[in-house]
Amino acid sequence: MEKKLKVGVLGATGMVGQRFITLLADHPWYEVTTLAASPRSAGKTYEEAVGDRWKMTTPMPEKVKNMIVHNVNEVEAVASTVDFVFSAVDMSKDEIKAIEEAYAKTETPVVSNNSAHRWTPDVPMVVPEINPEHYEVIKYQKERLGTKRGFVAVKPNCSIQSYAPVLTAWKEFEPTEVVATTYQAISGAGKTFKDWPEMEGNIIPFIGGEEEKSEQEPLRLWGKIEDGVIKKATSPIITTQCIRVPVLDGHTAAVFVKFAKKPTKEQLIEKLRNFSGLPQKLELPSAPKQFIQYLEEDNRPQVSLDVNFENGMGISVGRLREDTVYDYKFVGLSHNTLRGAAGGAVLSAELLTAQGYITAK
Repeated sequence: MEKKLKVGVLGATGMVGQRFITLLADHPWYEVTTLAASPRSAGKTYEEAVGDRWKMTTPMPEKVKNMIVHNVNEVEAVASTVDFVFSAVDMSKDEIKAIEEAYAKTETPVVSNNSAHRWTPDVPMVVPEINPEHYEVIKYQKERLGTKRGFVAVKPNCSIQSYAPVLTAWKEFEPTEVVATTYQAISGAGKTFKDWPEMEGNIIPFIGGEEEKSEQEPLRLWGKIEDGVIKKATSPIITTQCIRVPVLDGHTAAVFVKFAKKPTKEQLIEKLRNFSGLPQKLELPSAPKQFIQYLEEDNRPQVSLDVNFENGMGISVGRLREDTVYDYKFVGLSHNTLRGAAGGAVLSAELLTAQGYITAK
């Protein structure tokens, strides 16, 4: 790319906003030129606004420290400085829907990490390796919004990344029933052990809204565009439990699957290892070369060994074996703030840029 696109980060002071900033610090296509957050942060330098709440393990990039934070609610002012924005705002769902559409109506594409628009019928919710064709619904969304280049695109929940890609790789064997229990890291709640000490040595068997997302969102990924909207798939039937565990980064899933066409274990492993998509074909900057790795050892995948596979953008799978009730069971692992959050959104933006949906203003 001859000239880098100018990017804004909405909700720049929160954990996902911070992750966006670290990922974009040396990005070959994008340059962060504008940071926006709540009115209480507006007018301060980014370093002042974040204060002692920097949650990343790497230092705050020098180039953003002295940037003045904008008020995220001053939509026209922020939008006028950028080609597109990443959204990680912390508001109610209705407020998020309204502000993301407001940015889109200024002809500014919005790539969102938030859940607010995941079920808006003409908003694509995409894992770039799984359903890039859903971006075709953007033309219908633009008609509704009355825009020429502005739109909203989202990525799905972090919890499904450890098993939805696996089930997609096995699509030809027709999974019919899935039982998944996810063991979810505390960074998924925007926390570290420093600010959530009661999670040390603890497990919480409830994460609000997570089970519904984990059961329904994969079906939307596998849906089809009909009459200008995305209609979700009707199978497989998925039931889940979601548990918060004392791990900083990395969501693990223990999954049971029943198939209409029963494959061999060797066929399943071969499909995982060979599964790739458009990001790999296009060699997008954030795309993992190997999307899914299969680990033969009985004690893998492990968070401490495998969460950063392919810079946190790959999925790790192990313990695939036949089951006495279902056909097969396995364990999956994904990085929830990289593949599952900001990294997945950056990869989505790269694909949208490669396909001409995001351009310089």
